[in-house]
Amino acid sequence: MDGDGAAGGGERPREGGVPTVFYVRNEPVMKAAIDALERLGRLDSLTLRARGLSIPNAVAIANIITEKLMSGASRIGRVSVGSEDISAMGRSYSTIEIVLERTRGG
Repeated sequence: MDGDGAAGGGERPREGGVPTVFYVRNEPVMKAAIDALERLGRLDSLTLRARGLSIPNAVAIANIITEKLMSGASRIGRVSVGSEDISAMGRSYSTIEIVLERTRGG
């Protein structure tokens, strides 16, 4: 996972000019959910990525979108968890990727 970029930013990859990866940062969850929803509205799927203390925010964003904002029109396609070694610091961080998919009803 890339730690650079602005809150909710996504540098790559892109689909039709729209970033398909949404990097979850330490920002208000509802604001991030709305930002991710806007991006998902232009895509068939969106990958939420987070690490460390931002992981609960990513899970909350996925639940807000699939259960509240796009209930019946989206689903969680895949969840991957892992860890990332930060060799310069001698530490590792937990990571998560959550793929949100629009369903045909959306």
